[in-house]
This record gives sequence, structure tokens and C-alpha cells, in this order.
Amino acid sequence: MNIPGTDLSPARPVPTRALVTGCAGFIGSHLTESLLNDGVSVVGVDCFNANYGRAQKLDNLRHASNWNSFEFIPLDLSRGDLEELISDVDVVFHLAAEPGVRASWGDRFQRYVTNNVMATQQLLKALAQVPGRRLVYASSSSIYGQAESLPTREDAIAAPRSPYGLTKLTGEHLCNVYHANHGLEVASLRYFTVFGPRQRPDMAFNIFCRAALNEEEIQVYGDGHQTRDFTFVADVVAATRATATATIDSGGAYNVGGGLRASLRDVLAAIQELSGRELTIAFGDEQAGDVRDTGAETSKAREHLGFVPATPLQTGIEAEFEWMKRALALR
Repeated sequence: MNIPGTDLSPARPVPTRALVTGCAGFIGSHLTESLLNDGVSVVGVDCFNANYGRAQKLDNLRHASNWNSFEFIPLDLSRGDLEELISDVDVVFHLAAEPGVRASWGDRFQRYVTNNVMATQQLLKALAQVPGRRLVYASSSSIYGQAESLPTREDAIAAPRSPYGLTKLTGEHLCNVYHANHGLEVASLRYFTVFGPRQRPDMAFNIFCRAALNEEEIQVYGDGHQTRDFTFVADVVAATRATATATIDSGGAYNVGGGLRASLRDVLAAIQELSGRELTIAFGDEQAGDVRDTGAETSKAREHLGFVPATPLQTGIEAEFEWMKRALALR
């Protein structure tokens, strides 16, 4: 059962200096640029874990690196001694993680424990020594597993179906433990299937767009009728930033979903139209850890954070398709 929030933490002013962990990643790089564009100084941390290529992560930072108000620190958070890192920031956006459901099985699980659990614990330990900072923790809809009801509320029973989901839920519980014992202001954001430019190469939209442009066969796990609550990255950034300043349910969780629930077949049809040719698609067996459907009930985020997703699914798919087209042209 999820640990509920225990009280409300009052609204805070817009931060002047923020720490973004996982700043070279898909969502982290977009968040970093959004903050910089609005005059917030950013300390960015990334350890360049090997879930995908270092070159793409460095390219994700290309725009941020042009800002004098951006400081990049290559750092493995799991090694600790982080008090100096957070000493002069107003808010911490903790997006660093070892991502991916399918890769979290077997021998790779230790990486998930290190990068999702130990790194989070070390960051929380440092924050407990330097009070007054708010932590926004990037969690995942994977903590629900195959939810009993759709759309899914935050008080639904958490039942992860993958080691990845288990580690993200553990991170939530650690945040709640430090809130209860040390009074840390924390909120967990459960992101639902984020897509858009810079998406990781192991994620479905990236794979589908790349294969369509390269005229390659697309491998789909399952029958393609499985549905997801797709959420465009700009909407995720807006919710994440709002959590830094809003009156929040400290120690609680918020669903961040785009309200764009669709099947993989719907997505493939949209990509086929953009590509101007018929796609070659092979349907295979479902993979361990995958769930049939996801859907976010987001009234809590709307009420507390003012979160209203603004990007239609077709618009978001077009943005990712055009990004992929440009990326392939530069290779």
C-alpha cells in the first residue's frame, strides 16, 4: 500500500538556483533548458550510465552548455558526500535513474539498486543535513503494475511487475521515510509513458520513428492493442517545475499523465501517415514486466499543481518524428 502524504507544505517562491540530477537524460535535459530559459541557474549532475550512448547524452546538453548559468558536474550520486552539491540550491529535481522495464531483469538488477535506490538514499541523507530544500522525485507509473482500475488514482495499491518498478517504488518510500523522520519537503511524480524529442533509443516511439525513416521492420511486443497514457515531455516538465513552487502534499505522490491514452496500433498508424509509406510490422510475444494498459487519474495534480497537459498526441508524435528525421540526417 502506498504511504500517504501527511501534511501540506506551503508554496515556495520560484527558485533562483536548482539542482537537476540526470540532466543529460531525456526529460532532465528538457527540464534543465526550461529552467535556464526562465533565468534559473542550474547545477546539472549526470554519471553517464551505460543505458544508452554517451554521445546522445552529450548532444542533449548542447543547448544548456551555452548558458553561463549552467554548471555541469559529472558525478555518481550513489557514492555519497553530496552536502556541498546541494548547499547553495533552492530545490532539487531528482531525475537520475537507471531506466527501463525490460532491461531490469537478471544480472543488470544491481545497476538498478545502485542508481535508483542507493543514489536516492545518498541524496536524501545529504538533504537531511542541509534543511530547507524541496525535493521533487521522478517516479514512474511502473509502480502500479497492472492496475486494478483505470484511470488509476494515487491511492491505488502499488504492485510493480518489474524490478525497475520495484526500485522506483523503493525510492518513493525512502522519500517518505526522510519526510516523516527529518521533515524533508518531498513529492513524488509518477510519470506515465513520456515521449518526445530526445527520447531514449530503447523506447517505443524512438524505435518506431527510426525504423519508419530507415524503412526497416518494426518489432512490436504483444498484439499492439495494449494502451498507454502517453505524456509529452513539455507537459512533464511543466508539472515538474510546478511541484517546486506549489503547495504540495509533502510525502505524497502525484500522477503526471497526458490524458492521451491510445494503443500502440494507433501510434503506428500516425507514424505511418507521417512517413508516407506502409510500415512493415512484426508482432511478437509480450515481454516480462510489461502491462496491458495504463491510465492516469490526474485530478490531484490539477488541484495542487495546476497541471493541465496541453499537447495533443498527434502534435507530440510529429515533434518526435521530425526530431528523429533531423538526428538521422546528421549521422
